[in-house]
Amino acid sequence: MAYLTDRKRATGMGSAKSGTQHHWFMTVSSVALLILIPCFVFTFGAIYGAPYADVVAYYQRPFPSVIAALTIAVSFLHFRGGVQTLIEDYIHGALKTPLIIAMICLCYAAAAAGVFAVVRLAL
Repeated sequence: MAYLTDRKRATGMGSAKSGTQHHWFMTVSSVALLILIPCFVFTFGAIYGAPYADVVAYYQRPFPSVIAALTIAVSFLHFRGGVQTLIEDYIHGALKTPLIIAMICLCYAAAAAGVFAVVRLAL
């Protein structure tokens, strides 16, 4: 039975080299979402259930359209970071890389579609 310290067990294992950057990205996007989500709820809730013409007129104003676009973009980028970490931690083998690539493509496509929809309403 070997009595190893935590440092001795970790020596030679290497590091992921991007953990601090990922942590800061997730922290900053979380704080941004703490501000954006309530703003989005109040701006979207004010027009919820209105006729299409009223919604288009409402989203042609800059504040609601910018809040909606930022909320969609930041939400999907935060989701991408979280799901990528989940896949890296719990999926092993040859399936890991294709799942990460598919998830990243899906998140960027959904964010682009959402921002495009808001821009289309705004213009």
